[in-house]
Amino acid sequence: MYISGPCCRMGLCYGDMHMGMMFTNSLRYDMQGRKRKARKVRGEVYVKYSPPAFQSLQSSNGPYRRDEGVVYKSAEDHGPIALARPEALKYTGTLVKGIATMHKSNAVPVIDQEQATDISSMRR
Repeated sequence: MYISGPCCRMGLCYGDMHMGMMFTNSLRYDMQGRKRKARKVRGEVYVKYSPPAFQSLQSSNGPYRRDEGVVYKSAEDHGPIALARPEALKYTGTLVKGIATMHKSNAVPVIDQEQATDISSMRR
Protein backbone atom coordinates (compact mmCIF):
# COMPACT_ATOMS: atom_id res chain seq x y z
CA MET A 1 0.00 0.00 0.00
CA TYR A 2 1.43 3.38 -1.02
CA ILE A 3 1.04 6.33 1.34
CA SER A 4 1.85 9.67 -0.18
CA GLY A 5 2.83 12.54 2.06
CA PRO A 6 1.80 16.18 1.82
CA CYS A 7 4.99 17.04 -0.01
CA CYS A 8 4.16 14.57 -2.80
CA ARG A 9 0.66 15.97 -3.18
CA MET A 10 2.13 19.45 -3.61
CA GLY A 11 4.66 18.17 -6.17
CA LEU A 12 7.75 18.90 -4.06
CA CYS A 13 9.13 15.41 -3.64
CA TYR A 14 10.68 13.47 -6.51
CA GLY A 15 10.59 9.96 -5.11
CA ASP A 16 9.10 7.82 -2.42
CA MET A 17 11.07 8.63 0.71
CA HIS A 18 8.28 7.71 3.12
CA MET A 19 8.51 4.70 5.45
CA GLY A 20 12.27 4.34 4.85
CA MET A 21 12.01 3.39 1.16
CA MET A 22 13.53 5.30 -1.74
CA PHE A 23 12.45 4.59 -5.31
CA THR A 24 14.55 6.37 -7.87
CA ASN A 25 12.77 7.46 -11.02
CA SER A 26 12.92 10.14 -13.64
CA LEU A 27 12.35 13.71 -12.54
CA ARG A 28 10.36 14.41 -15.71
CA TYR A 29 7.37 12.48 -14.36
CA ASP A 30 5.47 12.85 -11.10
CA MET A 31 4.46 10.01 -8.78
CA GLN A 32 1.22 9.39 -10.67
CA GLY A 33 3.07 9.02 -13.99
CA ARG A 34 2.08 12.36 -15.53
CA LYS A 35 4.77 14.32 -17.32
CA ARG A 36 5.85 17.47 -15.52
CA LYS A 37 5.94 20.86 -17.20
CA ALA A 38 9.37 22.26 -17.85
CA ARG A 39 10.17 24.88 -15.25
CA LYS A 40 11.39 28.26 -16.35
CA VAL A 41 14.79 29.36 -15.13
CA ARG A 42 14.58 31.86 -12.32
CA GLY A 43 17.31 34.32 -11.45
CA GLU A 44 20.33 35.38 -13.40
CA VAL A 45 21.04 33.62 -16.70
CA TYR A 46 24.71 33.23 -17.55
CA VAL A 47 26.11 33.58 -21.06
CA LYS A 48 28.35 30.93 -22.58
CA TYR A 49 32.02 31.23 -21.63
CA SER A 50 34.36 32.39 -24.36
CA PRO A 51 38.09 32.25 -23.63
CA PRO A 52 40.21 35.38 -24.07
CA ALA A 53 42.24 35.89 -27.24
CA PHE A 54 45.53 33.98 -27.51
CA GLN A 55 48.71 35.89 -26.69
CA SER A 56 52.18 34.49 -27.31
CA LEU A 57 54.52 34.09 -24.32
CA GLN A 58 56.99 36.91 -23.80
CA SER A 59 60.47 35.48 -23.09
CA SER A 60 62.56 37.05 -20.35
CA ASN A 61 66.30 37.71 -20.44
CA GLY A 62 66.84 36.17 -16.97
CA PRO A 63 68.35 32.74 -16.31
CA TYR A 64 66.40 29.68 -17.43
CA ARG A 65 66.82 28.02 -14.03
CA ARG A 66 66.78 29.70 -10.66
CA ASP A 67 70.13 28.19 -9.58
CA GLU A 68 71.92 28.87 -12.85
CA GLY A 69 75.30 30.42 -12.23
CA VAL A 70 75.35 29.53 -8.50
CA VAL A 71 78.30 27.35 -7.46
CA TYR A 72 78.08 25.51 -4.15
CA LYS A 73 81.24 24.62 -2.21
CA SER A 74 81.84 20.95 -1.54
CA ALA A 75 82.42 19.59 1.97
CA GLU A 76 85.66 20.45 3.68
CA ASP A 77 88.32 17.75 3.87
CA HIS A 78 88.81 16.51 7.43
CA GLY A 79 91.60 14.06 6.61
CA PRO A 80 91.64 10.26 6.80
CA ILE A 81 90.10 10.14 10.31
CA ALA A 82 86.64 11.10 9.02
CA LEU A 83 86.64 8.18 6.59
CA ALA A 84 88.08 5.54 8.92
CA ARG A 85 85.87 2.68 10.13
CA PRO A 86 85.15 2.77 13.88
CA GLU A 87 86.59 -0.03 15.99
CA ALA A 88 84.27 -2.95 16.76
CA LEU A 89 82.86 -2.96 20.30
CA LYS A 90 84.15 -5.85 22.38
CA TYR A 91 83.32 -6.89 25.96
CA THR A 92 86.45 -6.85 28.11
CA GLY A 93 84.91 -7.28 31.61
CA THR A 94 84.91 -10.30 33.90
CA LEU A 95 81.28 -10.32 35.16
CA VAL A 96 79.62 -12.17 32.27
CA LYS A 97 80.87 -15.77 31.95
CA GLY A 98 79.04 -16.58 28.73
CA ILE A 99 75.82 -16.47 26.73
CA ALA A 100 73.07 -19.11 26.99
CA THR A 101 70.06 -19.80 24.78
CA MET A 102 66.76 -20.03 26.67
CA HIS A 103 63.97 -20.40 24.11
CA LYS A 104 63.74 -19.76 20.38
CA SER A 105 67.24 -18.29 20.04
CA ASN A 106 66.78 -15.91 22.97
CA ALA A 107 70.33 -15.05 24.04
CA VAL A 108 70.75 -14.53 27.79
CA PRO A 109 73.97 -13.50 29.54
CA VAL A 110 75.25 -15.99 32.14
CA ILE A 111 76.87 -14.44 35.21
CA ASP A 112 77.71 -17.46 37.41
CA GLN A 113 77.57 -21.28 37.46
CA GLU A 114 74.26 -21.41 39.34
CA GLN A 115 72.52 -19.32 36.70
CA ALA A 116 74.00 -21.56 33.98
CA THR A 117 72.53 -24.70 35.57
CA ASP A 118 69.14 -22.99 36.07
CA ILE A 119 68.96 -22.04 32.39
CA SER A 120 70.04 -25.51 31.26
CA SER A 121 67.35 -27.18 33.42
CA MET A 122 64.56 -25.01 32.00
CA ARG A 123 62.63 -26.95 29.39
CA ARG A 124 59.52 -26.09 27.57
